[in-house]
Amino acid sequence: MKDLKLIRVLIITFITLCISLSFAASRETVTTNIALKTSKGDIIIELYNQSAPITVDNFLRHLDGGYYDGSSFYRTVTNQNDNGSPKIEVIQGGLGDTSKPFPAISHESTNITKLKHEDGTISMSRGEIDSATSDFFICIGSQPGLDYGGERNNDGQGFAAFGKVIEGMDIVRDINGMPSNKEADNEYVKGQIINNPIIIKKAVRL
Repeated sequence: MKDLKLIRVLIITFITLCISLSFAASRETVTTNIALKTSKGDIIIELYNQSAPITVDNFLRHLDGGYYDGSSFYRTVTNQNDNGSPKIEVIQGGLGDTSKPFPAISHESTNITKLKHEDGTISMSRGEIDSATSDFFICIGSQPGLDYGGERNNDGQGFAAFGKVIEGMDIVRDINGMPSNKEADNEYVKGQIINNPIIIKKAVRL
């Protein structure tokens, strides 16, 4: 009888453990897929809700509000036209209504999220810490200089990565190679403003 009770306890313990591990795994892999429907085709992006909740929530708030509809990819940074250090390769977009309907968000650095700026990573553009609003960029190739401790920003806090392109990197690379000698107000982005910006016709959840 004692052996039977022990077996039952062990079975219940095992089942409970399996359920707990399954729940934990599901929480760690919470993602949201979205599509940026551009004039060049669709870019499908997986957002990491669990790793970067503040940044993902901010992005989805803009997306759900239609803020990105009709915006564009307007800037391309390449090894040839980059004026910063270390040099990077990214495309930047998302600048919609300049009235900025939502306030800037707290910075989620990569030392907190454990995400990296790899090929296809989507991350928030910013100036000072806690100044990111709607603008974002997508990496072409690995860009460790944009991570926490990287040298791209003097503050060493890097940028807030929050997802990754899972389909459409060919489109991202095409945009990265587009002519970009449109006149710019800021010397820092000279030679990086795309002559004919790629329109984001619609941004939707999948």
